[in-house]
Amino acid sequence: MYFTILFLTTLFSDDKLCFFAIILFGYMDSILLKNTIFVNENSVSIKDILIDQYRIEKIADTIQVKYNCKEINCEGLYLIPGVIDDQVHFREPGLTQKATIASEARAAIAGGVTTFMEMPNTNPAALTQELLEEKYKIAANSSIANYSFFMGTSNDNIDEVLRTNERKKNVCGIKIFMGSSTGNMLVDNYITLNKIFSEAEVLIATHCEDERIIEANKIKFSDANDVSLHPFIRNIDACFESSFSAVQLAKKHNTRLHILHISTAKELQLFTNFFPLKDKRITSEVCVHHLHFTADDYKQLGNQIKCNPAIKSSENKAALWEGLLDDRLDIIATDHAPHTWEEKCQPYQKAPSGLPLVQHSLLTMLYYVKQGKIPIEKVVEKMCHAPAECFQIAERGYIREGYFADLVLVDLNNKTKVNKGNILYKCGWSPFEGFEFPASIKYTFVNGEIAYENGKVNEDVRGKRISFNR
Repeated sequence: MYFTILFLTTLFSDDKLCFFAIILFGYMDSILLKNTIFVNENSVSIKDILIDQYRIEKIADTIQVKYNCKEINCEGLYLIPGVIDDQVHFREPGLTQKATIASEARAAIAGGVTTFMEMPNTNPAALTQELLEEKYKIAANSSIANYSFFMGTSNDNIDEVLRTNERKKNVCGIKIFMGSSTGNMLVDNYITLNKIFSEAEVLIATHCEDERIIEANKIKFSDANDVSLHPFIRNIDACFESSFSAVQLAKKHNTRLHILHISTAKELQLFTNFFPLKDKRITSEVCVHHLHFTADDYKQLGNQIKCNPAIKSSENKAALWEGLLDDRLDIIATDHAPHTWEEKCQPYQKAPSGLPLVQHSLLTMLYYVKQGKIPIEKVVEKMCHAPAECFQIAERGYIREGYFADLVLVDLNNKTKVNKGNILYKCGWSPFEGFEFPASIKYTFVNGEIAYENGKVNEDVRGKRISFNR
């Protein structure tokens, strides 16, 4: 696009002819980002970026345009690809008292997350291809962010699950709860698991906790009324045994397996950093809450940080950081799972598990960048590049000419204090309330459009259904 208009302006010296050409070809919505601190593919440099017609038109040290476009001076701001969150629960349909696709997509955009992959445990659960497609229709009408949805599994919907093979270019994957879940979504039948692992042609993402171990622990702690016992009920062995089973099945069938929200040091022995991500058949994810909180935080935050798998002791957090930095852990995500404040205020055993995170995941990782714990290039790798590689997402996850312009501008020197007034989750609360992050999200671009600017969400923007190179 840029070169076409440059040719026209060179060919015609008459300003009126140039203006006519601009109108004819529709270039008035172009955006030029000047002087960005460009973070992409393990490098940091100063670059200009030209956005046009949903995409990144040009990347160069300096770009000058001869036609009218919106120019943003980005001096001092870091430009990164839009974050891709491979695990969220946006609760629609059926659980909209907690969240909606529209409300949580707004929160995501405010946090620099431009693409999400949403889980199937809604009401009704996405256990048929038709129900799955209904979620895509909701998102097409209401989501500011780009989107994809996982196909759900149960012990008795194998035929529906395997129909996903026919749609592998436009569905992110198959989700298996190998541990307790909402409704009829616990898959504990070995015959079912073996068939899915042997015949699935798309990525399988698993929630791994061994239900038998958890149930035995529930009996042991039957009188538990304190959330601090949560990591003892949903303990290290429950996580490891289930993850080990999933890995064994994947190795048996050469399945493309992605294990979600690793929470223990013991599980790290199941993963390797001997190969680049593109060559791995078994990959892993760590969530921001397992990198940030420990069991010591139950005393202050209580049920706010009750989640599955549980937040565990500090030595597990330390091991997760080590695994992240040495590439045994491949992706950083959220497992964003909002519940109403009233639900969370119930006694421990009745309070649901899950916490809202998608608005603050990038800010959390930038906090650790400022602490010197992780380079910003590594954050971009784990939150942007790696999800795109892992799921084979087409034309997203990197800042490259021709790719969709999903971009985020962040200020590492402008603080963000979380309060009721700036929390965009429908549930209205966050475990980070009162916390001051040392950075802020200034702009979020979705397919070349400004979706978020200095605290304001552009409600007119609509994301796109993402596709996959499979």
